[in-house]
Amino acid sequence: MAHNAGGSLRSGIKEEKLEAVWEFRSSPLFDERERVALEFAIAAASQPNDVTDELFTRMKQHWSEGEIVEIVALIAYFGFMNRFNDTMATPLEEEPAEVAEKHIAAHGWKIGKHRAV
Repeated sequence: MAHNAGGSLRSGIKEEKLEAVWEFRSSPLFDERERVALEFAIAAASQPNDVTDELFTRMKQHWSEGEIVEIVALIAYFGFMNRFNDTMATPLEEEPAEVAEKHIAAHGWKIGKHRAV
C-alpha cells in the first residue's frame, strides 16, 4: 500500500483522490470506469477469488481485453509481492513510509513489522 500510494502521487493522482480511494463507490472523484476496476481488483485479490461473471461483464464495458489482462497481471503481481514482503517482514523505505503515514494511516494502515531497523 505504501509504495502504491507514493507511485500514485508521482503518476499524477491528486492527494484528495488518493485519500478518497476507500470511498470510491460513492466519491464523485471516481468515474464508473475506475469504480468497476477497483471493485474488480478487490474481488480478484480476495481469497477465494470473488470475480463474478457479472463483474467481468461490467469490466468489458469499460476496458479492452488487453487492458483487463494487464489489470489482472498487476493484481497477481502485487498479491505475490504482498505475500513475499509480509512473510519476510521486509523493511519499508523512508519515503513510502512517510507517504503512507500522511495519506493512508487514517484508514487503518500501520507500518507494523515493516519498520526499518
